[in-house]
Amino acid sequence: MKKPSPFIYLLLILPPLFWAGNSVLARGIADLIPPASMSFWRWTIALAILLPFTWRQTRKDWPKIKASWKIVFLIGLFGIASFNTLLYTAAHTTTALNIALTQSVMPVIIVVFSFLLFRDRISRFQFFAITLCMLGAGYIIIHGEWQRLLQLEFVVGDLLMLLAVCLYALYSVLLRKRPEIHPLSFLTSTFTVGAVLLLPLYLWEVQISPPLELTQPVIISLLYVAFCPSILAYLCWNKGIHEIGANRAGLYINLVPLFASLLAIVFLGERFQGYHLVGGVLIACGLLLFNLPLSRSRGVER
Repeated sequence: MKKPSPFIYLLLILPPLFWAGNSVLARGIADLIPPASMSFWRWTIALAILLPFTWRQTRKDWPKIKASWKIVFLIGLFGIASFNTLLYTAAHTTTALNIALTQSVMPVIIVVFSFLLFRDRISRFQFFAITLCMLGAGYIIIHGEWQRLLQLEFVVGDLLMLLAVCLYALYSVLLRKRPEIHPLSFLTSTFTVGAVLLLPLYLWEVQISPPLELTQPVIISLLYVAFCPSILAYLCWNKGIHEIGANRAGLYINLVPLFASLLAIVFLGERFQGYHLVGGVLIACGLLLFNLPLSRSRGVER
């Protein structure tokens, strides 16, 4: 297999950075935008931004998209329509701590699905690297205070987050089967699937929820989630998985709590603490160890 460019590993840093902003935003505007509306308008606006630049290429790639409609549908269902809607819904009933902890187990679930669907295996050395990443993410999430784990309370939102994480892990693993089309055509087609699937849920929510008020915070939030965590993050994530595989790319999810903490330091005036440093070092060590040459770590993915 061709050795991936170091640029790919840098590219994979962007999705967790944007998704960290999305997670912080989801909690901050939970009372302003209902979950289905947030998800529907996120993908609809993202699609509206893309279409003027991608419709010609998408039309050119349509025969391949049509031939692979089943996998395009599943990818759009799992990664576009389902994950974020479940996350936004969970934010109404569970804590930020529980949401972050649940997302930190996604790399392990990706490894499990990779094995079940494609018989990909990892070495014990690589499993140790995954554990380091998870410990680093968890240490940041609990602020270095292990007794916080004893104070966790689980509600319906936690089950929704676990389902969301499993579906996004499936999305990441199934990207291997994506049709060989232009990345922007693939993004356009999957965003379309997601928006269409969300439309009935959105119309139902509109009937039972107060009207959405287009205040400045709502408009800015929708534009942010449509562009950064959607278009830019998904382009980078899809490219990274295509180049190095879901198992390796999945570890970068553990950067989300680190980036969320750093964003809080920059924008909310929080202080840099020792647990940020410890967690960041553990995550960095895990990423480096997992991505050692296969001849040393004996991993056999891809």
